[in-house]
Amino acid sequence: MTERRLPRWSELRPLVRTRGLELDATKRRLDRALTIADLRMIAKRRTPRAPFDYTDGAAESEVTLRRARSLYNRLQFNPSILRDVSQVDPSTTILGRPSAYPFAFAPTGFTRMMQHEGEPAVARVAERTGIPYALSTMGTTSIEDVAAAAPNADRWFQLYVWTDRAAGKDLVDRSIAAGYTTLMLTVDVPVAGARLRDVRNGMTIPPSLTPKTILDMGMHPAWWMNLLTTEPLTFASLSDWPGTVAELINHMFDPTVTFDDLAWMRDAWPGSLVVKGIQNVDDARKVVDLGADGIVLSNHGGRQLDRAPIPLAMVPEVVDAVGDRAEVYVDTGVMTGADIVAACALGARAVLIGRAYLYGLMAGGERGVQRAVEILAGELTRTLQLLGVRDLGELNRSHVTLPAVTF
Repeated sequence: MTERRLPRWSELRPLVRTRGLELDATKRRLDRALTIADLRMIAKRRTPRAPFDYTDGAAESEVTLRRARSLYNRLQFNPSILRDVSQVDPSTTILGRPSAYPFAFAPTGFTRMMQHEGEPAVARVAERTGIPYALSTMGTTSIEDVAAAAPNADRWFQLYVWTDRAAGKDLVDRSIAAGYTTLMLTVDVPVAGARLRDVRNGMTIPPSLTPKTILDMGMHPAWWMNLLTTEPLTFASLSDWPGTVAELINHMFDPTVTFDDLAWMRDAWPGSLVVKGIQNVDDARKVVDLGADGIVLSNHGGRQLDRAPIPLAMVPEVVDAVGDRAEVYVDTGVMTGADIVAACALGARAVLIGRAYLYGLMAGGERGVQRAVEILAGELTRTLQLLGVRDLGELNRSHVTLPAVTF
């Protein structure tokens, strides 16, 4: 028989742990987020369906995005043991400039629609962290205002080739004048992908006041209050658009763009030139031959052609083909710091993240973006330590087994 007795208070007192009440609701919310997936769930609760789905969704049946995330989830790490990993250096250089981590903030359109603090908040976090930030052509803050918000950030400008070439040239000239170091030319949007969530949600820029959205106000009053009491959503070419985002893209973007336009862009831009949207080795070789300093293996986050190649799977072959002449970056499906480590082990110089920081922005504004960086940086550093790797230079393909792409 087990002898039992009532516990004494002196024995219980050391076990009692009380936490002070955190009065800052945003901090309380963000402190509970331990992963990017946690930030996503917070963002989903706090954001109306149309802007959340614009961020979260992909094209058609969203097969491409699911496959990309599946590949990251199925790869195998191969750690080495008995290494001194008490100090780990996750820094690198990107286009010859120092970066605290091997990731950058990808360009995202309509960022102030996700959360009213928008692009300036993201740029300030990039500046504090010491990583690059790319402003989208479809950004909702001007080139000059982003530069003023983060004057010491490594700022990139992402350009789509517009039907109105003079307007595009004006954006390039403004970026040069504002001190942007890199032009990122996105080449995988000759026409808009079929983003069915946006069509079903009837999303316009800015969001329209319909019976459906008015009902949504009651569920997300803070989001709507912030939208209606801050500067109207505008971007480079117009202040509003009565149709869907896809209709806007098809109206503005030029589907006749060829490699000749890339050659012209190389001559017009004095800084680093990165081409985003590469999906095969031959195209990688061609754009590097035409002067690209970097390429982004990307299927646009699964938002263009559904069932497109998975960028992570292309990294080794493309690095072998052009890695001695240009830096290779990768995006799509990245949700953890371990994903970033895997891409770098396969040969990528850096990873571009988009949805991950937008979930943070929607969850808590600038502080939410900072929380996303903290999560990714912590996971990245811990993964390096558990792999037995002290810095990114020690990473190599032996650290990752990439499974066959199966359907």
